[in-house]
Amino acid sequence: MLKYIIPLILFIILAVFLALGLNLKPGEIPSPLLNKPAPQFSAPKLNAPEEKLTPADLTGKVWLFNVWASWCVSCRAEHPILNQLARQQAVVIVGLNYKDEPINAKKWLDTLGNPYNVSIMDQDGRIGIDWGVYGVPETFVMDKTGLIRYKHTGPVTAEDVQQIFLPLIAKLQAES
Repeated sequence: MLKYIIPLILFIILAVFLALGLNLKPGEIPSPLLNKPAPQFSAPKLNAPEEKLTPADLTGKVWLFNVWASWCVSCRAEHPILNQLARQQAVVIVGLNYKDEPINAKKWLDTLGNPYNVSIMDQDGRIGIDWGVYGVPETFVMDKTGLIRYKHTGPVTAEDVQQIFLPLIAKLQAES
């Protein structure tokens, strides 16, 4: 009798752990940078490589920092959503073109539309490392003082824009 009860108990324990694991959200990877100043960078602009952009250039503005690449399939999925958000002009959108060739990035934006107020290049991935990027796409919400207030891992959806991004942007815009 005992030889049947022990496997049954083990099966029930495994089933409980599986059920708990299925309720986890792997896309919600916590960032140790939340509510901390943005890591510093000085990066060339995609469309004007002789010009540089730094986080200090964006002080006083709420902005999104979207990490993307032309080779990224998920970036292609989120791109129409970012174009739609850009048309609303609710926030400055800065793109970080991650480990990509500039010619491919420019062609991609020309073909699919450009939601970015400015896009900068990170060909060697150093900026991404400093920001704790796990992969593309990732999107950060920055407040007016340059603090990272939210990190979104994976493609942004229309639901994310309505339920997370726009309310947070409005809250941050209202702060002095």
